[in-house]
Order: sequence, then structure tokens, then C-alpha cells
Amino acid sequence: MLAFVAILLAGAAGGTIGYAFADLQTTGDSSVWTGLGAILGALIAAGGTAVVVVLTLRAMGEWRTIKSVNPDAIDGRRRTPPPSGGVRQQPRVR
Repeated sequence: MLAFVAILLAGAAGGTIGYAFADLQTTGDSSVWTGLGAILGALIAAGGTAVVVVLTLRAMGEWRTIKSVNPDAIDGRRRTPPPSGGVRQQPRVR
């Protein structure tokens, strides 16, 4: 739901920026061009945000899958005691 709201907000912001940009470039009554600028700006901003949202959600899903399959792969800590009591032997110096 948060991703959908982010896409809507980005579309609204892109539409406002597109409208303002087209309004600055034209003179007089040019509502067609300002409307096209608003629509184009909204589509570009919403599309770009949608790409980022999809990639983020896929990465989160992959992270959860890896974590559920192998919990040790995420943080690197061992949850089972190491073999032979976990005591490392002192190296021999010759």
C-alpha cells in the first residue's frame, strides 16, 4: 500500500512540475500544451517511481527467501556451536 501511495505522490509531483515547465515555455492561452506537459510529467515521474518500487519489492522478497532458507547467510554468525568445543589450538612456532 505504501508503494502505491508513493507512485501516486510521484505522479502528482511530476504533473505539477510538468505543468509549471510547460507554462514557463509558452505564452498566452496555451492550455493544451500545459495540459500535455502535466500529463507527460506525471507519466514519467510515476513510471520512474514504479520501476524503483518494483525493484525494491523484489529485493525485499529475495532477502526474505534467502533468510528463510539459510539464516546464517544473512549475518554470518553461527547459531550452532563450532566443532571440537570451539577452542582454537595455539600455533606451533619452530
